[in-house]
Amino acid sequence: MKYLNPLLYCFAAVCLLFSTVGFAAKADPDWDAFVKKYGRYVEKKLKSKGIPGAALSIVNTKNRDYIHTMGLTKVPNGRKVNAHTRFRLASVSKTFAGSLAAQLAAEGLLKLDSPISEYIPDFKNTNYKNDLKVFHILSHSSGLVPNAYDNLIESPMSYPDIVQQLLNVEPICKPGRCYGYQNVMFSLINEVILKSTDRSYTSWLTDTIFSPLKMADASLGYDAMVKDRNYALPHVRGKKRWYSTKLKKNYYKVGPAAGINASASDMAIWLKAQLGQYPEVLSLDALAIQTRPYTLTKKERYRRVWKKHLEGTFYGLGWRIYNYADEILYYHSGWVQGYRSDLVVFPHLNVGFSLIINAETGAINELTTEFINRLLEYKRGQKI
Repeated sequence: MKYLNPLLYCFAAVCLLFSTVGFAAKADPDWDAFVKKYGRYVEKKLKSKGIPGAALSIVNTKNRDYIHTMGLTKVPNGRKVNAHTRFRLASVSKTFAGSLAAQLAAEGLLKLDSPISEYIPDFKNTNYKNDLKVFHILSHSSGLVPNAYDNLIESPMSYPDIVQQLLNVEPICKPGRCYGYQNVMFSLINEVILKSTDRSYTSWLTDTIFSPLKMADASLGYDAMVKDRNYALPHVRGKKRWYSTKLKKNYYKVGPAAGINASASDMAIWLKAQLGQYPEVLSLDALAIQTRPYTLTKKERYRRVWKKHLEGTFYGLGWRIYNYADEILYYHSGWVQGYRSDLVVFPHLNVGFSLIINAETGAINELTTEFINRLLEYKRGQKI
């Protein structure tokens, strides 16, 4: 197993601890101007590309939350996006699954190093036997080829039937030896939690995360997404403009991997939970467990817009862990038809960032990178 520089990792844990204890931190008087300037930049950039709608959430534990919503839920003639408009988070959903599993592990209700076969007997007579552990599926180190059977998620085939197909796949390495991003395998955490606790993933998510955190708009699944009109429809690009399209149910099959809906208001709360502001819901032990660098993700170092800054790239439990220009950050992105999302947590700086868009636009990569660089320049007083 590969690890981050231990000093950097320990420093992240110490900073997170100090952020949650009773030290009175003074508000940064320049912060509001900083985030508002960035918000104007985002709005101008998205308008220039005709993006239908978006919602930006930035939190700083010393200052008020900054939420900036833009555009419409649908073009043309949609509703204005507001702080409670629901978007699909796509793969940012994995951060919730990782955090929930980490919290259950911290409470002794789930054993991350137990074989999957203890919870799903069908795995006992496969190539995985007892080698595939719970933490492997959450850290994308199961040994499967990347995105195994994601194509079947788009088909009418049910999730249990897709899993049966996985059982016959020859692994490309032993669990824990290589990185391979998964959606189908990752979502087995649903069954593992049910068998381990006699409660469903949905029940745990609602009762121990959404409700106590007062994430009033957050939900899991298609029906909850369309319960009223305040949700952002997906958009795809035509030759000259963006067009709204039908909200598809396909990736809701893999709920832990891609099934969560949330608003900008919800995302601000989720970011603060990741910064240790709600230890009664997400404990410091859980935060440490989920951001342990389980899997080396070497190819991530060559991301086109980040490669000159990335010095270490790993995957924890539902979270990417990066050393970006000597700053540890926790990150995840999401992409499903008609939506893009980005989430970044800066544990040393007590800052969190979320951007959710109802269009499949690559502009989100530039916008997130711009925020990271601006933030580091703001905090360090030097160009990144």
